[in-house]
Amino acid sequence: MIQSDILRLRKELHQNPELSGFEYETAKRIRSFITKHNPTTLLENLGGTGVAAIYKFPQKGTSITIRCELDALPIQEENQFEYHSKKEGVSHKCGHDGHMAIVSGLVLWLKNQSFEAGEVILLFQPAEENGEGAHRVLQDERFKNLKTDYVFALHNIPKEPLHSIILMDKGFSAEVQSCIIRLKGKESHAAEPENGRNPALSLSELIANLSSLEVVNPEDENFTLITPVHINMGQKAYGISPANGELHYTMRTWSGVNMATLKTKINAIVQKICQMDELAYEIEWLEYFPAAANDEVCNMYVEKAAKENNFDIVERPYPFKFGEDFGWFSRDYKTAMFGLGAGVDTPALHNADYDFPDEILVTGIAMFTSIISNILKKG
Repeated sequence: MIQSDILRLRKELHQNPELSGFEYETAKRIRSFITKHNPTTLLENLGGTGVAAIYKFPQKGTSITIRCELDALPIQEENQFEYHSKKEGVSHKCGHDGHMAIVSGLVLWLKNQSFEAGEVILLFQPAEENGEGAHRVLQDERFKNLKTDYVFALHNIPKEPLHSIILMDKGFSAEVQSCIIRLKGKESHAAEPENGRNPALSLSELIANLSSLEVVNPEDENFTLITPVHINMGQKAYGISPANGELHYTMRTWSGVNMATLKTKINAIVQKICQMDELAYEIEWLEYFPAAANDEVCNMYVEKAAKENNFDIVERPYPFKFGEDFGWFSRDYKTAMFGLGAGVDTPALHNADYDFPDEILVTGIAMFTSIISNILKKG
């Protein structure tokens, strides 16, 4: 059974969500909770608003980081339960409130442990949703100086059985890159389009050509998803043939190598079409999420923890298609991220009626305590 103060913290966090990069009060609540439980060191303002609580044991040894996320989403909550979001247009629709409560719950266990060596770092990371927070934390010299050996994290997964543990050998989440393709032609009178450079045909050609690059089978190692998310051209002025057009895309692959290849192909297609149609162009790349890789040894510890706690294991053959900035940690450290089943009837992530199921708080805590115990007992 989950302790009442952890449940109370989860609901308090849910009521008071904050957007990426602005998690000041959220971080304050986390600090207030943790300082009551005697961390060895508490680092503040990591990568912005981030917090790290460090529990050191007598001798130098293995360092383990358990990471969760502080931020919420710009979504108006539909739920009307007592602890619904107090912030208009902002809510915890990805379960980060639950993830924070799980990692906070570890302090109740850690403060009573007597491992001979090692340390545990509880990292509350800002700005996951826009892909910036993990990278900023990794640039912070105070985090670099910790020289942690392993980094673990979880994410709740609706539509999977409650309390199940979802494991993936190849990695947890996709490489994600978004872009804006801007075209610049020449305005003219709508009655004389031949005197201008209207980007409409070029936009349609780009949409068709980029669509041809897709490999939509997720079991294919060359999986490539290219999703148009916004298009804009001209204005509602029927006497003007417009000059400017924009296409916004988000792309997903299973690896950084494949993403780099895709970007090269997109550049070539845009250049060719714009040269033929005598248009200027620019491509802005933004909102980058590296693929989150799972280290073989780290995955072994996750699987062992699931078996020790008799949790059902779901073996997933390929990563999730969403982005997770945990991938930044995968570049520098041995990492593993696993899924925690949130129930087959739970609304999907980022849905306005989603709410983190409190039943799995104890599941997440049990997983992390087992992972930590198995590593630190080995020294």
